Amino acid sequence: MSAIGREADPIEGDPIEDYVATLTAALHGPARAKSRLIEEIRGGLADTVAAHTHDGVPYEHAAHEAVQEFGAPDELVPSCQRELTIAQARHTARALALTIPLLIAGWYLIWTTGHDQAGQLPRTAQLLAVQLTGIAATVALLAAAALAATGALARRLPPPHRLPLAVAWTGTTAAAAMALATLALAAASLLAANWPLLALAGSLAAASHAVVATSARSCRRCARLSTTEPTTSAPRSR
Repeated sequence: MSAIGREADPIEGDPIEDYVATLTAALHGPARAKSRLIEEIRGGLADTVAAHTHDGVPYEHAAHEAVQEFGAPDELVPSCQRELTIAQARHTARALALTIPLLIAGWYLIWTTGHDQAGQLPRTAQLLAVQLTGIAATVALLAAAALAATGALARRLPPPHRLPLAVAWTGTTAAAAMALATLALAAASLLAANWPLLALAGSLAAASHAVVATSARSCRRCARLSTTEPTTSAPRSR
């Protein structure tokens, strides 16, 4: 981001800062991606102001001209929100891709323990482990597909418009399954002889639920905003 110069120090009620503040309040998405996007826009505005002040235009007028060239915040928000929505979808898919394998490993261990030590593990917990392993494997495949569609593949083909919403509800479904697993494993641990294993698996499911549920909730919000916003957009640079 270019320096504006001593003769062009920002004034109180700076149009640039007001513009950036409006965008910051209107946009939703992962904190790091949002911060990077806002700084990119701020840098573009500062470069435009610097170009004007270099030609002798006073800072206040240069700032107003820069804002006008960028367009109203309402015109810029849709394209920016779409970008952040994709970032949030990737964040949720990544959370699923990282937590699901751990849960599958835990549930597989429970299932094999139940077979090796008959009578120590309630039959309900064994069946739950088998069913949730199948659900988790399906969710993991969907998460991997979403990461591919929004990653390298997105350079050739744009991600489907409904993909973030699909990722959001996939994450929500997985989070609900994790919550049920937590309750079931907690109850089973009271009856099983090898209760430490079940308690550990239940704790892992609870922690995974907290991570995935939070990310999926944010993804639903971003997807809803991207769906309701108009599709017009304005350039980010001069």
